Amino acid sequence: MNFSEILRLALDSLKANKLRSGLTMLGIAVGVFSVIGVMTVITGLRGSIESGLNVLGANSFQFSKYPAINFSDPRQRFANRRDITYPQAARFKQLMGDSAQVGLMLRRGGRVATYLDRRTNPNVLLGGADEYLITARNFEIAVGRNIGPDDVEFARPVCLLGDELTQKLFINENPIGHMVRIDGQNYTVVGLLGHKGSSFGQSMDNFAIIPITRFLDAYGRRGRSISINVQAPSQAGLAAIQESAVGTMRLVRERGPEDSNDFEIFSNDSLIEAFNNIAGVVAVGAFVISAIALLASGVGVMNIMLVSVTERTKEIGIRKSIGAKKRNILSQFLIEAVVLSLAGGLVGIAVGVIGGNVVATMLNATAIFPWGWAIAGMAVCSAIGIGFGYYPAWKAASLDPIEALRYE
Repeated sequence: MNFSEILRLALDSLKANKLRSGLTMLGIAVGVFSVIGVMTVITGLRGSIESGLNVLGANSFQFSKYPAINFSDPRQRFANRRDITYPQAARFKQLMGDSAQVGLMLRRGGRVATYLDRRTNPNVLLGGADEYLITARNFEIAVGRNIGPDDVEFARPVCLLGDELTQKLFINENPIGHMVRIDGQNYTVVGLLGHKGSSFGQSMDNFAIIPITRFLDAYGRRGRSISINVQAPSQAGLAAIQESAVGTMRLVRERGPEDSNDFEIFSNDSLIEAFNNIAGVVAVGAFVISAIALLASGVGVMNIMLVSVTERTKEIGIRKSIGAKKRNILSQFLIEAVVLSLAGGLVGIAVGVIGGNVVATMLNATAIFPWGWAIAGMAVCSAIGIGFGYYPAWKAASLDPIEALRYE
């Protein structure tokens, strides 16, 4: 018998038991789907991670009370830290002098902005900042001017608008010089920021920025922890500036030599590294779940093949009596097990890629087809078919033809 004939017999056998074969394939599909779906999302996100997490300016790092990304430590551990107050931030900025550019920022979400009869949803981000926000957060002034040192010193009621907020409030009208109202406070628009897009599904243009001193006057200084951005003059001097800044921050926070830091420091590189660590943990979890599901599916493949051998004992006896060799019988049942596994794997890969790309698209990541993982998934399914199907195939090939013909 040639390979095509053996393959046809294997497929005919699977078609004859559609429900049983379908349930076995479903088990394999679930195992493959779990890892393919997760890896499709992660691979798609990796393609946009540089832009998605590139929130700080070049040669920059930031001090804050809370870590930028945290899933392992209780938030209460960081909530018990002292806030980084405005006097501390101002002193830090003074001590750093001209060695680096130091910017300060606070923010408050869920605000409503109004202009005339136009009103936004309560999803506007309001930030308080100094004149260095633009370079600290990689923004550009599209129209008008930036917040200046005098605006900060005298707490002037002026603001910058993000591109999305501008489009919502001002239609065919130049916003410069007009007043918008946020939380009962009026602010004169002095500048418009250029479009920046979104990061992981969240808009980076739906916000307004006011001088940090005005922010503190409007919302109070109690319970406010300021984020401090430090930008080195060059990449070559970044390490030295960071070391100096940490020492200065410890001095400002009055930390002794034996005391640990009571603040977080992060950069674009550390954000990317943190994401990669989280992605690695998720991938390991998906592998564990997939391995368990595929192991159970492999047992199911062996079970259905043993049942198939028992049901077709007489057929095996007839085939052997007319000249079928042991390797023909072995090949037939082994191919049947592999086809069963590969069919389940193909379904799992298809659903995993589609589902993974849907999630990736929702996060504004690139839709991809993970060829490497798909090939690896098919290889694993083939191994399952061979590994768990070999014993039933060997048992079928080893049947005595006379005993098999007598079987009822």
